[in-house]
Amino acid sequence: MATKLEKTLKREIDVDGKAYMLAISPEGLKLTEKGRRKGQELSWKGLLNGQAAAPTALAAGMESEASAEE
Repeated sequence: MATKLEKTLKREIDVDGKAYMLAISPEGLKLTEKGRRKGQELSWKGLLNGQAAAPTALAAGMESEASAEE
């Protein structure tokens, strides 16, 4: 049986040589550069609704439009 998430867990991760803090809470996820306060937040509902995929799809669409114009 899995343990229920009742309080925030914080873990340090390394992305391309930069340290980040990942906070996993009952409300969602927050990723911040280590030593900073502001970062990217995503609620669990947003993740389930596909909110996390929207910026990626938008960026991909913009890249394909730019290459089509050339």
